[in-house]
Amino acid sequence: MPQMTTLGQAIEILSVGHHNRDAGPDFSHAHVRIGGQEWVGNIEMHLRASDWRKHRHHTNPAYDSVILHVVCQDDEVVYNSRGEQITQCVLHYPQEKDYLTSMLVHAQHMDDAFATIPCSHQLLSMPSMLTDGWRRTLLLERWRCKTESIERLLAITNQNWAQAFYITLAHNFGFHTNSLPFESLALQTPLSCIQKHRSSVFQVTAMLLGQSGLLTDTSAKTEEERALWHEYRFLQQKFGLTPIAPALWKKGRIRPQNAPEVRIRQFAQLMCQSEFLFSESLQQTDIEVLRSLLHLQPLSEADSKRITMAPAIGQASIDILLINTILPYRYAYAIAHHDIAKAQQAIELIALLPAENNTVIRQWRMLGQTVRSAADTQALIHLYQHYCQHERCINCEVGMQVFAL
Repeated sequence: MPQMTTLGQAIEILSVGHHNRDAGPDFSHAHVRIGGQEWVGNIEMHLRASDWRKHRHHTNPAYDSVILHVVCQDDEVVYNSRGEQITQCVLHYPQEKDYLTSMLVHAQHMDDAFATIPCSHQLLSMPSMLTDGWRRTLLLERWRCKTESIERLLAITNQNWAQAFYITLAHNFGFHTNSLPFESLALQTPLSCIQKHRSSVFQVTAMLLGQSGLLTDTSAKTEEERALWHEYRFLQQKFGLTPIAPALWKKGRIRPQNAPEVRIRQFAQLMCQSEFLFSESLQQTDIEVLRSLLHLQPLSEADSKRITMAPAIGQASIDILLINTILPYRYAYAIAHHDIAKAQQAIELIALLPAENNTVIRQWRMLGQTVRSAADTQALIHLYQHYCQHERCINCEVGMQVFAL
């Protein structure tokens, strides 16, 4: 007997989507069929339907995209912030939400690892079909895509490489969860404003925290925060700055060390350490020296009296910034200047960085793929995102081998 909604419509789960570990609905990009009609959106889960209102989802526009509310007890009809009724489904399961979450996460892993990789069964029996030559081609494709993104940024920054690099670095400092608000922060706060005050970590921190919208007259509680707010008001008037909307930032389900305020303080300190971070990242050829460019240095005596030192940036985070910002920019700059040797050097450097560990890479490991370095992980991420998810098997070397078999 098919599962039914509380209104008696049949439900078919075509894909549970992706488990969301950040603020917002529990599962995103789900694909379901309700009463014969297909829907793509988010799924939220609660023990009781009334928890929807208790958690104030009915006033939060972030939950307007929920297409299915899965509950154990149907004790209330629920609505989104637009006043639209949310479709609900009752599942009887043990009285712990983690039970249902783990069940759906397991379904998601199976869905991701097999349903979205059409040749998964062939790869399991013959992993060598995914050759090193195809991986290298995929890495170069990925960097060509990144180069195109960099070129679009250069177009809006009047070919200012340092400004474009600053915006991309800010985007990647959001580490996916807060990438878009971090990028908006950089777009709203010109690099030239930061450079004029880069001798003072206190002032640059005040500028960026104020521009983020997270530091306000009412949010400033401590003596340091009040001093930062006062300084921001001065800098805001000096440069005619406008902060971004604070609602853009995601804070739920984020570890303290990844909180946006912490990342902004780290970014401010990094921006003050070197006036020529972009040019330095182009010149250095040793991977450890490149890493050292992203290590936070001790505050000056003047700054240490006014502001606390930002927490250190973890090694894994530094490597992600190298993978997603510094090395692609080295490659793009080399291509723009027709320097094939420098472009090859960027490829050699990424092969020295350790493999990334994320859901996509874990899927490839499940399929028997050897993952040796960041060069492999970037290639496999590109394969998954640009081929497997779009079923471009006819354009894939593995797909062609499968067809031949």
